[in-house]
Amino acid sequence: MAGAAATAVAVPAAISAIGFTSAGIVAGSVAASMMSSSAVAGGGGIVAGSVVAALQSVGAAGLGSAATALVSTTGGAVGAGVGALVTALR
Repeated sequence: MAGAAATAVAVPAAISAIGFTSAGIVAGSVAASMMSSSAVAGGGGIVAGSVVAALQSVGAAGLGSAATALVSTTGGAVGAGVGALVTALR
């Protein structure tokens, strides 16, 4: 369960750390570079539903309940798998 809780907190923190924040995309960040590339590929705009749009949405508003559940479940499963592997290797 600790993996699930940690993942639900870590994902939004990681998204913010690369520059997708509630105040917008941080100048000079990885997010700014992604946005620039996406805008060039999209003919000058960011395509709705694109990776950049989705990450900015999470950066601005956080994860919704469905996304939190998915991220937590995935984190919990990965944590359980790693724990089992470590135990087996001892």
